[in-house]
Amino acid sequence: MVYVFLADGFEEVEAITVVDILRRSDIEIKMVGVGTMTPKGMNNVTVNADISVEEIKLDEDLKMIVLPGGLSGAATLQNSEDVTKCLEYASKRELYIAAICVAPVILGKNKILIGKKAVCFPGFEDTLVGAIVGKEDVVVDDNVITAKDMEVAMPFAKTLVDLLKG
Repeated sequence: MVYVFLADGFEEVEAITVVDILRRSDIEIKMVGVGTMTPKGMNNVTVNADISVEEIKLDEDLKMIVLPGGLSGAATLQNSEDVTKCLEYASKRELYIAAICVAPVILGKNKILIGKKAVCFPGFEDTLVGAIVGKEDVVVDDNVITAKDMEVAMPFAKTLVDLLKG
């Protein structure tokens, strides 16, 4: 199972590209509403979440957590105790954790990037606590995948498929 967390203000291209590409690849994925079951993106595109963050099952079926960017959406995810709990669970078990654009800031705050190579939206590099900041578009370091911005949403999504399906 892959959970893609969505809160009001999410970046549509980053979220929907991942959802679409993973579903096309027959990967089980759920869009997770954080704060609402109908999160509205930063460009007023509203989606219907499959489940709420409170409904998440942290068990052996979990393979990956994906955090799309969007400044206000990422801020909501960062401030969610439920999202933090999910990240702690995945991190302790070395499950895949993927974040794009400003969302790697959440990983920095949760000390998931310590000693790992990572990238984010230009200008936010100093928030990647403990990371070795790179310049690539998409970076994979062990179980952590980060990407710069919406322009690399497709390569980011394809990287996630490669990791999950080999």
